Amino acid sequence: MNYFLLAETEFFRRINEAGDCNMETAYTAFATQVIELCSGNVDTNRTIIALAYIEIELQHHPVRNLPEEKREVAAYISKALSFVRKMQKFLAAPQVPPLIPIRTSSDNTTENPASPLQWTGNAIDLVELIYGINEMGCINNGNMPLKQLAPLLYKIFGVESKDCYRFYIDIKRRKNESRTYFLNRMQEKLNERMLRDEEMERMRR
Repeated sequence: MNYFLLAETEFFRRINEAGDCNMETAYTAFATQVIELCSGNVDTNRTIIALAYIEIELQHHPVRNLPEEKREVAAYISKALSFVRKMQKFLAAPQVPPLIPIRTSSDNTTENPASPLQWTGNAIDLVELIYGINEMGCINNGNMPLKQLAPLLYKIFGVESKDCYRFYIDIKRRKNESRTYFLNRMQEKLNERMLRDEEMERMRR
C-alpha cells in the first residue's frame, strides 16, 4: 500500500501551489478518496498510518504564510484536517453489528435458515459472550478482529447483525464490582452442574 497516496491527490497539489483553482471540487475528490480508503478491504493498520501521515501534513501546512487573497485555501485545509480526524475516530471505534432477529413474513417467528441454532436469551448477554470470547483470544489464535468475529457468531446463533457497540457501552456502565452478569451466571451454573454430577456419582457407588 502507498502510505502517501493522499498526499498525491489533486487537492494536496493545489493547496501546496495555493493557486487560483476550484478548491471545492478538489476537496470533494480528496474526501471521496479518504472514504474509499477507510471503507475498502485494505489492511486497517496501513490505512491508519496513511491517515496519520496526511493529518500531520495538513496540521503543519504553512497556511499562515499565504497572502490574504488565498485564505480560502486555509479554510479547505482546515475542513480536510477535520474530516481526516473524523475518519480516524471511525476506524478506531469497534465496528460491531447490533442484534436484530430475522423474522419470517408468514408466522412472524424468529428464524435463520442458515443456522439450526437460535439465540433465545437477551441480546446483551450474547454481546457479553462475544466480547468474552474475543478477549480470550481462542479463535484463530486471537488474530480475528472483533468486527469480523461478531458477525460470524451472530450467524451461528441465527441472529442478524448491524451494530451492537451500544450493548457493550451498557455493559461498561454497570455499577457492580463485576460487570459481566451473564458470564458470572454461566460460571456459577456450570460449577453447580459439576457439583450435582459429582454427587450423583457418589450416590451410585
